[in-house]
Amino acid sequence: MMPEFSIRCRTVGALIGLVMLAGCAANAPVSKQAEPEPVRSPEQARELSRQGMLAHQQGQTSAAIEALQKAVALDPTDAAAANNLALLLKQENRFKEAAGVLKTAIQASPDVADLHYNLAVISELYLLDLSAALNHYQRYTELAAEEDKAVTGWMADLQSGLQ
Repeated sequence: MMPEFSIRCRTVGALIGLVMLAGCAANAPVSKQAEPEPVRSPEQARELSRQGMLAHQQGQTSAAIEALQKAVALDPTDAAAANNLALLLKQENRFKEAAGVLKTAIQASPDVADLHYNLAVISELYLLDLSAALNHYQRYTELAAEEDKAVTGWMADLQSGLQ
């Protein structure tokens, strides 16, 4: 009888050990692997941008937005695609998304006047962020090829309203 008791004790001990190891493994921190960098493909981005604009011309706004989102993801430096995407999002009353697209585009292309202009308009009229609007109108006037008297007037209104 002793050998049978000894075998049972070892079996129970082994099972307890496995349960404890499993419990430890379940609570062990999982190391995160670095997410792969997105593939940059300006050629594919241009094609998607073209498809997006074609879809927009055909009245397919959702398809246009989807294509332009993919284009901007593939080439974040394409200011025209980002600007077009933001304008479509604005048209769909997705103002925060449009502003986010423009902010990201400005990080990649800070010297594109139209990005600042459109972010200023969205910030002022739809998000009611007058300080951001003024900052982007100012940057727009610095970058614009010609003086825009309407924007100069809007800036004066904003400056007096912010004081």
